[in-house]
Amino acid sequence: MSTTSQASQRIAALLDENSFVEIGAKVTARSTDFNLKQTQTPSDGVITGYGVIGGSLVYVYSQDASVLNGSVGEMHAKKIANLYDLALKMGAPVIGLIESAGLRLQEATDALNGFGEIYKKQVLCSGVIPQITAIFGSCGGGLALIPTLTDFTFMEEKKAKLFVNAPNALDGNEISKCDTSAASFQSEEAGIVDVVADEASVLAQIRELVGLLPANNDEDKIDDCTDDLNRSCAEIAGCVGDTSIALSQLADDGAVFEVKAGYAKEMVTALIRLNGVTVGAVANRSEVYGEDGTVTDKFDAVLTPAGCDKAADFINFCDAFNIPVLSLTNVKGFKADKCSEKKIAKAAARLTYAFANATVPKVNVVIGQAYGSAYVVMNSKAIGADITMAWPDAQIGTMDAKLAAKIICDGQGAEAIADCAKEYEALQTSAEGAARRGYVDQIVAPADTRKYVIGAFEMLLSKREDRPAKKHGTV
Repeated sequence: MSTTSQASQRIAALLDENSFVEIGAKVTARSTDFNLKQTQTPSDGVITGYGVIGGSLVYVYSQDASVLNGSVGEMHAKKIANLYDLALKMGAPVIGLIESAGLRLQEATDALNGFGEIYKKQVLCSGVIPQITAIFGSCGGGLALIPTLTDFTFMEEKKAKLFVNAPNALDGNEISKCDTSAASFQSEEAGIVDVVADEASVLAQIRELVGLLPANNDEDKIDDCTDDLNRSCAEIAGCVGDTSIALSQLADDGAVFEVKAGYAKEMVTALIRLNGVTVGAVANRSEVYGEDGTVTDKFDAVLTPAGCDKAADFINFCDAFNIPVLSLTNVKGFKADKCSEKKIAKAAARLTYAFANATVPKVNVVIGQAYGSAYVVMNSKAIGADITMAWPDAQIGTMDAKLAAKIICDGQGAEAIADCAKEYEALQTSAEGAARRGYVDQIVAPADTRKYVIGAFEMLLSKREDRPAKKHGTV
């Protein structure tokens, strides 16, 4: 396979068969500095055009590494910017397939200006049309801003490199110590990359993602549902720890598209369908099960800075594209260590802001513990959840009843403390107690969660919520 054909073959594999129409095929570099005039630059190193995925219109650009290493020059950038203009007019997603040496040095300021033109188009389109980037080769320097300005980023697991500064350019680091440009680092440590897989899987999963997303912020994504709306989720009660599995129990046909799965695993962010409607799910997680059914990771049921930021970004995306939000709450507090303390207040504030600011339908299901301010942050009724449900044995309150009893009955002996704890649990930390105060709307059996959540979202389908007039918030 030649590198020339790789760029076009990626497009062919991504789109419905024979649907791609190229735009700007005859464009070449205009610069003649440093003997560029003698260099052939077909399509100026990027193939641009449109096609369909599952019958839906999308715009695609694919960088051609065989032309000046796919470097970005003036005309290369103009082609991408032009594609964004068309996508914005038509209200359709843009998908970028990246393999590039970065800035074309021979074109210097023209290339830099081209980077800026692309950035500006991305910003204008943010929240209006979905933007997806997949990295198959090098994506370094200023080019690294392009995937981070998009909504979803995919990386090929072995050959793709994403970096602002190369690993060997970092003080005290060399690539043999830590490859900061690798997909594993960018997905697990930096939290920039949503999906890491081989090339064929990346393209297949982009198709799956496009099938879940609306074409633009004015379109609602509703598909036919073949799953039973009243289906019992008999095993969901055992999934309080690994909420990724719980979501698969709730979702139509068990399909869950998890984003940033390798980052902040204590917080699950995923797209699912409920009665054919795409819903964004945010869920606390305290354990991860591997494919063989064994526990591979364990976490405290607490909010972390990385988990809060991951969830906040996802909720903001869902709100921009009118995707309803479901939360599964099982949290007892905030992560308590020195490193976390530097960031947790701001990160928790961002998550609070994201939930409270979102005007899409919001449903919260308390499936385990819900203690203190961390419970308030996790889409509680107080910050704007439209419907709050709880499982019968959920615990909702300021703190664990036994801890509260030790404080209330300090010095009164073990028996008095035990009696106090029992009373405190019934009055102040039970789902029943929260429901009596109006903080929980429905107490539902775990097995019935799917039908009640679907019913709530159906009721909220035409929700309208006005906010004070302002340019934008500042959190």
